[in-house]
Amino acid sequence: MRRSVQLGDFVLASGRRSEYYIDARLTTMSGEGQLLIGAVGWKLVEKAGWRPELVGGMTMGADPIAYAIAGCATRAGGRLDAFSVRKKAKGHGAGRRIEGAAVMDARIVVVDDTLTSGGSLLETVRVVRGAGGKVVGALVLVDREEGGSERLARAWIPFRSVFTARELLDRLRG
Repeated sequence: MRRSVQLGDFVLASGRRSEYYIDARLTTMSGEGQLLIGAVGWKLVEKAGWRPELVGGMTMGADPIAYAIAGCATRAGGRLDAFSVRKKAKGHGAGRRIEGAAVMDARIVVVDDTLTSGGSLLETVRVVRGAGGKVVGALVLVDREEGGSERLARAWIPFRSVFTARELLDRLRG
């Protein structure tokens, strides 16, 4: 994740300013990142005992993470498929918001690259539950520790992160 953390003055999607920015796509879309994220993500999912059938989240930040975890699970002999949630329904075809898998009655882990307020993950949960999916957990690469995990806890969503922002910043600075 070192390549994904930048120091400076940034405006976040929430409108707040930050002294650092995490562009996880620089890691999640690299070949090496895919292998590492798949292995670490799958290990956290297994350790949590969630036993999902599907993994996915809001396109596009969640896509490479979900694909990496599903691929690793499959290589390890499990069965796990991925899906993507569109920001809004397609205006043509079937008009779906969820692409890649039918979520009805499936056990699902939602993923994202970075957790700040939790809004994106909670929207993903709302869409998945609205389609009949059973969210059993949420996994992110980086928890910025700015209230998102508390919001997930209040919504009764078990949560894991690979890193906290503090851990990444300590490694970068130290």
